[in-house]
Amino acid sequence: MARPFELYDLRVTVERIEGRSVCGLNVGDYFELTESAKLRIPAGKHFCVYALSAVLPLLAAKQRQLSENDWMTRDTIAACPDVDERLIMRIERVNKRIMDSDELT
Repeated sequence: MARPFELYDLRVTVERIEGRSVCGLNVGDYFELTESAKLRIPAGKHFCVYALSAVLPLLAAKQRQLSENDWMTRDTIAACPDVDERLIMRIERVNKRIMDSDELT
């Protein structure tokens, strides 16, 4: 029995660096979260695990349709926890797909 639901693919992009870049990321670097749980980084690039840790708790909610009044719908910015770097990331929805919950864990 199919159990379809909608889920967004996300792109997390470095929007700005307000301090000194120590992790090697640059403005415009990004990763994508697709098909529920697939993390994709462009070939030859990397993404700092500490910056990633700052956005991970937000991604599951950002993948789902929320009320337009929910703060998670409006807020799209997250910051790396490194206070010297002050790396600011933008989370955006890039694609909506139909998934089958029976195919996921």
